[in-house]
Amino acid sequence: MQAAAYTGPMPAAPSAAAAAPEESRQAWVVVWACFTALAVIFGVSYSFAAFFESLTTAFNARRADVSLVFGLCGLVYFTGGAAAGLAADRFGPRLVCGAGMLCIAAGLAVSSLATQMWMVYLAYGVGIGVGIALVYTPSIACVQPWFTRRRGLAAGIASAGIGAGTVLVPLLATALIAALQWRSAMLWLALGVVLLGGGATLLLQRAPAASGAGGRAVAGHTLRQAMATPHFRWFYLMTFLAGPVMFVPFAHVSAAARDLGVDDARAVGLVGLIGIGSLTGRFAIGALADRVGRPLTLALAMASMGLCFLAWWAAGGWAAMAVFSLWMGLSYGGIVSLMPAMCMDLFGARAVSAIIGTLYTGAAAGNLLGPWVAGAVFDATGSYMPVIWGCLLLSALATAAAWRLVGPPPPAPAAA
Repeated sequence: MQAAAYTGPMPAAPSAAAAAPEESRQAWVVVWACFTALAVIFGVSYSFAAFFESLTTAFNARRADVSLVFGLCGLVYFTGGAAAGLAADRFGPRLVCGAGMLCIAAGLAVSSLATQMWMVYLAYGVGIGVGIALVYTPSIACVQPWFTRRRGLAAGIASAGIGAGTVLVPLLATALIAALQWRSAMLWLALGVVLLGGGATLLLQRAPAASGAGGRAVAGHTLRQAMATPHFRWFYLMTFLAGPVMFVPFAHVSAAARDLGVDDARAVGLVGLIGIGSLTGRFAIGALADRVGRPLTLALAMASMGLCFLAWWAAGGWAAMAVFSLWMGLSYGGIVSLMPAMCMDLFGARAVSAIIGTLYTGAAAGNLLGPWVAGAVFDATGSYMPVIWGCLLLSALATAAAWRLVGPPPPAPAAA
């Protein structure tokens, strides 16, 4: 039976936020360290678009085969996020994230030496996927307990690193490939991961509210308690349905633009436009959600992500694909920035890393199968139209699931 509509104040309502104290300077250091770490790891992940054509040519592979590298990477880091979150809750984010950066650098270095496609699957797909898993959930979860008053803004700034990396690293990779060929380009990216990414992880520090300092109990749900709530189940369903919609464009928008006659540099640049839109979405939507309510904002952003595929459907050249990319990035960025803050709102700090990591496993199948199925559909039909309509349908279902989160949070568990 459907619950009655909730008409009271939303979580993180303005009046509650206004009563909260200002966050510390250390809290903002953690935000910017997370920003940098996420820029590095997702810059590497989404620079796959720059390597797509080189891998296709070097290994004489089909689009579906090459797309599987990106999908496998996503499957590993979303599936591994739950274990990484549990490890961060126990050992702290600095150690876990540092290990992740080393895995990413090693994955790039080994990929540069690959002589067969299966080696790329293992090194880039699995190796880099493990590294991203160890960095993503622990770093973004590290931010949430530092904030109460401006949690949405802080989450937006931190996750904006994903957008910044999406803008900059694929363009850097494209320039390196043009100058040095793809194998050397991967080695230079590996060096950047060690220096910049490793330095950022040294600044990640667990908040007192999440560490039980002074013998205080950490408030909130355990992972098992959170998973038993209807809120978690709807949240997980939303993430599962939205997964293919989020990740098909990162693997295929450049190839789709090339099919329309767009030159290689501008085609790869569309991934950067997704990043620019994502940056805007994370800053603007995160701050807006602190005022009007995060659950409602999340549902609207999910609906927007589906509607943007109409621009791809109508595209006849670069301009329309650019509109799609910016719109997609705006919606996607807002969704991703809201999800960790929503977890903190709903379930508290007690097991926030593990809860976020478990939630992200919902996107694993979509990240693996979405790009691969899209590539297989194109190989079979010569068109992305069935893919576009499939993404529209999945977005509508994900929006319906997100709407079920509009209402009061689950009751706090009884003290142990």
